[in-house]
Amino acid sequence: MVLADLGNKISGALRNMSNSLVIDNTVVDQLLKEIGNALFLSDVNINMVQSLKAKIKGKIDLEALKGINTRKYIQKVVFDELCALLDPGVPPKEFKRHKQSVLMLVGLQGNGKTTTVSKLALHYKRKGFLTGVVCADTFRAGAFDQLKQNAAKIKVPFYGSYTEADPVKIAEDGVREFKKNRFEIIIVDTSGRHKQEESLFEEMKQVATVITPDQIIFVMDGSIGQAAFDQAQAFSQTVDVGAVIITKLDGHAKGGGAISAVAATKSPITFIGTGEHMDDLEPFHASDFVSKLLGLGAARQFAEKIQSILPGKDEEEKWRKKIKEGSYTLRDMNEQFKSVLKLGPINKVVEMLPGMGNFLQNLPPGVDSNHKLQSYLTIMDSMNAKELDDPKWLTKDASKDSRIKRIARGSGRPIRDVLELLTQFQTFQKIMGGMKNLKVNRSGQVNPRNMGQLMGMLPPQIQKQMGAGGLNSILKQMGDMGFPMKSTQTHSY
Repeated sequence: MVLADLGNKISGALRNMSNSLVIDNTVVDQLLKEIGNALFLSDVNINMVQSLKAKIKGKIDLEALKGINTRKYIQKVVFDELCALLDPGVPPKEFKRHKQSVLMLVGLQGNGKTTTVSKLALHYKRKGFLTGVVCADTFRAGAFDQLKQNAAKIKVPFYGSYTEADPVKIAEDGVREFKKNRFEIIIVDTSGRHKQEESLFEEMKQVATVITPDQIIFVMDGSIGQAAFDQAQAFSQTVDVGAVIITKLDGHAKGGGAISAVAATKSPITFIGTGEHMDDLEPFHASDFVSKLLGLGAARQFAEKIQSILPGKDEEEKWRKKIKEGSYTLRDMNEQFKSVLKLGPINKVVEMLPGMGNFLQNLPPGVDSNHKLQSYLTIMDSMNAKELDDPKWLTKDASKDSRIKRIARGSGRPIRDVLELLTQFQTFQKIMGGMKNLKVNRSGQVNPRNMGQLMGMLPPQIQKQMGAGGLNSILKQMGDMGFPMKSTQTHSY
């Protein structure tokens, strides 16, 4: 989790306030002190911290709050002011399908610019844009090979030159080539330097002049903390920076300082880099970021993720029928796991669920959170058609034990892994069987009388972390976005 330590400290401060028997000025002052210390340790500018504390204090009039839920009100004030601290108030530019857009990435060397080009290309490719990348970085020796290899990895067309030394000409030729072939998103990687040099700024201006980008994106290293303000301002004064991407926010304590400093320049932060993998680029929305930071989840981002893997009409009809009948097979589970893997790292998806921000936080370093699903798919690949399509063999087939041994040998996995998969399947089967009796209203919310039933289908540790309120907020958000669950409604209330 990005800035997990900061989130834990602020959440702890709010929890201490909520657990107080009486909310008085002493409790409020202690809350503000703990929040201020947490932000300061995350390298947020001291003046911004003092301003935040004053704004929160100014909105809390304990005398005027008599008769309402004081704890909830204070939590909302803290949430809103944290959002205001990180939100520059400038909406990011939206790109449309079937319209050609050129994005030019600029920044200092070592900020993760070339990797971010690849991540951004993958992001737009997944959204259905015809995307290409241009390497106009002739200053760093390995830039060409790095971007070419990354482009091949994500299956995005690449343009660059081993022999041409003029970055302006490479950028111009590359953009012209992609435009000729009707590419919709063209991302240009430019040269960086070790420091803000006049030659770097002059080259940026020349490239911008010939390719006339629709947006110039400044890529910044989040580990520099408050220094991000001066850097963002210097680039903005040289070229028309339309957006900022902050990288290397995973596991660095100064990330809060970088985000708040950039927000202070009024430059919209569009994405944050949260790791080295191609999936580790997250759209930035201040409210979602703060929500995840405090362990409240990000229902909108979760619903958008789910929407990106929704089945087509034929598949939707098939699932509607299965939900109505309460039927579920190992082949269905196989298809669902493959869809889930398309969402990216599981730990990043889990962070979006209310109360689940720290659920996978204790994974050992270097452990792939998707590894378990991938091993399950390997096991199911060793099953025959009957085993995948008819789960009755799990309870009635006399050859069950020999089947399990054969599946374990064929997949190269221990028997305990096969048994673990089958236990998971039976849990999913129980959930699917219970869904046919759920009542869902027009806004996508589960009838309160059925919420206990739905929560009862989940494993105990998930129930404890998430709570019924968190589950209902996810269901409502998915209903608002037209999630197919609404199409399965047979009841209303």
